[in-house]
Amino acid sequence: MLVRGASVQPFDFEGLEIRDYTAGLSTGSSLATIHIPPGTRHPRARSERSDKYYYLLSGRVRFGLEEEEGDLAAGDFVLVPQGQPFWYENRTLSPAVLLLVHTPAFDPDAERFVE
Repeated sequence: MLVRGASVQPFDFEGLEIRDYTAGLSTGSSLATIHIPPGTRHPRARSERSDKYYYLLSGRVRFGLEEEEGDLAAGDFVLVPQGQPFWYENRTLSPAVLLLVHTPAFDPDAERFVE
């Protein structure tokens, strides 16, 4: 299956621009990009269903897990196991882009906000 980026419609989540390349497909995993404008934050959350694999494509992002947090640069990776709370934010003046894989595939009903 070939998916052209121009065919993927972005949607807004808390100021983040998300492009879900596997929306509506029956797949074992899902793939999305997240465009993070300066000053934007993903609220503290956890997934009851999926492990999350975040790979920073560009920019810088502050990423927090339960007891650990740090600044990510392009090429850095974070694994968020199922059930572990996480958050991230762009504290810089430049946009950032994350690649996100959910395994099993993303299900919005399995996401919980913990703030």
